[in-house]
Amino acid sequence: MRFFLQFISYLFHPLFTPIAGTLAYFLSSPKYSNPELQSANILPILILTVIIPIIFYLILLNIGIVSSIFMPKVSERIYPILINIVLLLTIVLKVIPNNYIAELYYFFIGLIIASLTALMFVILKLKVSMHLIGMGSLLMFLICLSIHFEINITIAISIFTLATGLVTTSRLFLKAHTKPELLIGFFIGITSQLLTIQFWL
Repeated sequence: MRFFLQFISYLFHPLFTPIAGTLAYFLSSPKYSNPELQSANILPILILTVIIPIIFYLILLNIGIVSSIFMPKVSERIYPILINIVLLLTIVLKVIPNNYIAELYYFFIGLIIASLTALMFVILKLKVSMHLIGMGSLLMFLICLSIHFEINITIAISIFTLATGLVTTSRLFLKAHTKPELLIGFFIGITSQLLTIQFWL
């Protein structure tokens, strides 16, 4: 059971939230987008939100700023969150404007809001679950895409709701977070996306 829940924590790590949302858009959107447009968004987003953060993580690990990929101490989270915010801003300012897609643009704006909120909690010496921020953001984005495009993706939403429950269970079982930290993280994720839907839904 412990191995399975650890695997869930890795599989749904918040590092993958931006690229997962991007893929969710292209897989669910009924609007035609040629392969060049998809590649022009997916590839730089993958590099900026997965590959570069992993490189930064290895640097931070080697110099002793973080102790593991899950950053158990509040003090370990400041630099990774700041780096994440800078990379998300780079996407919003440099990547998406070249291949403008409103739904993705505001999804990333929501992620920036969520990251800034998490940074505020860290500055206040309070730890919230980045896993649940990511899951809340993705789940709300999926629901909004379903409404926006008037498509039935109930199965995908149901699977992701189940995955959210599994992630919550794994973080509790591994004693990575308390229940309030998980609930606050999930609330931040959902709310950050709700704040932006008025601009595209």
